[in-house]
Amino acid sequence: MKIALFSAFYPYRGGIAQFSAMLYRALEKENELKAYTFKRQYPNFLFPGKTQFVTDDDNADQIPARRDLDTINPFTFRRSAKRINEFQPDLLISQYWMTFFGPSVGAVHKRLTKGTKRITILHNVIPHEKRFFDKGSNNYFLKQNEGFVVMSDAVLKDLLSLKPDAKYLRIDHPVYNQFGEKQDRNAALKKLKLNPDKNYLLFFGFIRGYKGLDLLLQALSKLDDSFEVIVAGEIYGSFDPYQEIIDKENLSKRVHLFTDYISDDQVSDFFSASDVCMLPYKSATQSGITAIAHHFDLPIIATDVGGLKESVHHESNGLIVPKPEPKAISEAISRYFKESMKEKMSDRIAAEKMENSWENFAEKLIEFSKTI
Repeated sequence: MKIALFSAFYPYRGGIAQFSAMLYRALEKENELKAYTFKRQYPNFLFPGKTQFVTDDDNADQIPARRDLDTINPFTFRRSAKRINEFQPDLLISQYWMTFFGPSVGAVHKRLTKGTKRITILHNVIPHEKRFFDKGSNNYFLKQNEGFVVMSDAVLKDLLSLKPDAKYLRIDHPVYNQFGEKQDRNAALKKLKLNPDKNYLLFFGFIRGYKGLDLLLQALSKLDDSFEVIVAGEIYGSFDPYQEIIDKENLSKRVHLFTDYISDDQVSDFFSASDVCMLPYKSATQSGITAIAHHFDLPIIATDVGGLKESVHHESNGLIVPKPEPKAISEAISRYFKESMKEKMSDRIAAEKMENSWENFAEKLIEFSKTI
């Protein structure tokens, strides 16, 4: 099958680019593929991080993607569609994770020839951080597709609330496997210059308000000093509210900040050093962090919001906290360590994760495309 993939690809970085690269590698084994990406993804003033692009320190998969679409230049919308039409694909697979992309990517979809089926993998539909253009952008974009792939029931619910007749495939997020192998815990802690006698709670990924780092820090203040937090991820917005909690609760020696962008070859250090991965989210649909944690057989403690409990199964591969509140989070952490849950949960994760391979994901996606 001839397949066009549109998404963030190299030289862009971040979770969507990593997801897209892994999907590309799985699909290229059986199909003729071409990748397309943005000439400009976001204007710099709208991007909250340090840079949208890979740096010399990143070990990124350099997918050969054509860069045509400028999201704020309508003159590029037609040209981008023309480039895809020249390839004459049987199928276009796009990624959608922010309503900001609805007008530009939707315009490309709309201009494709009738012989090309259009399927989008929806990472989010209704965003965590609301904006005035969300409804119109979603409605326009969703109309330009024949089918959708969703990886959580929460996203499926959002999709059907906006498009009740949508044709969809519900499938779990594949396990990320590009980050190397799990290391010996003490070796990883030595790299990070951390004390092996402590219990480490990992908060990984971009630091954004809805992800609940403040709740985790408040929960930490309720635990004894054998517990410490590793914060590994780039700051989006201001870190001031978190620093205020650290200062107020005297946590500076118990919170270890690694707030630069974490390159692929550093990821293993953090997950191998940690005793549990924390997802103290205030709202969520799904999280790609679960797929990374599962790759390293690391159990997760997550709040009961959105679709998190679809991949974090209570008392099996992790714990679900009933409410996103510091007291409830601290109680779950205490129980996890008191009952020595890590080893048993890690074994279950190792046994289950083979089902969520990228090859399986790609095969089911192709099968679904043939039904629409």
